[in-house]
Amino acid sequence: MSVDVLITHETPPLRPLDCVEYALGLMMEMRVRHLPVVDEVAHLVGIISEDDLLGSAGPDEPVGSRLQGTPVHVAATDHVFEVTRIIMNHGLSMVPVVGADERYGGLIRRHDLFERFAAMLGTQSTGAILALEEDKRDAALSKIVYLVEQNDVRVLSLATEEMPDDHIGITLKLNVRDATRVRHILEHNGYHVVAAFGEEEDSDGLMDRVQEFMRYLEV
Repeated sequence: MSVDVLITHETPPLRPLDCVEYALGLMMEMRVRHLPVVDEVAHLVGIISEDDLLGSAGPDEPVGSRLQGTPVHVAATDHVFEVTRIIMNHGLSMVPVVGADERYGGLIRRHDLFERFAAMLGTQSTGAILALEEDKRDAALSKIVYLVEQNDVRVLSLATEEMPDDHIGITLKLNVRDATRVRHILEHNGYHVVAAFGEEEDSDGLMDRVQEFMRYLEV
């Protein structure tokens, strides 16, 4: 899935001659810690951070004097995973979008990006959750989904994470409230289910954890 639907123009870019005081005020208003800087013909010339501005000579210093290096950017056609990788690797609260004409085309906020991830993971859909831990050599995702869906249960989302000792963590969100039968089927087939959460006991808690995680990313 490309990130074109997440591009926003609500947060205006800075100009090189904008002063530090104005830039800090705009960051506070827009709830971001980074802003793109564009020139008079809408070419991206840099990204300025809150830390850069706080280390300035004074409130009237132009933000252009604080820029350094080649600005990171993405394209509207980039996949959501690639944009997430760039944002996380560079510690950004937003990333500018540049078009094929090399002109600035808006930005993608980290908060919006992770809200999309929460939707992709089915956090707002009702259903139970199963957590598995498997050796990478035995973690055939297609077989796991097959076993689940052969029993009139649908997998709403599936997520994996790298774990120590060459293991992989697998989280399944199901379209049923009670995962007991599915858990027994998976364990009968040799899979290691480390946790199971019913909808009644965990749906609100899961959403709370996702929201807490996204608030952490905004810090």
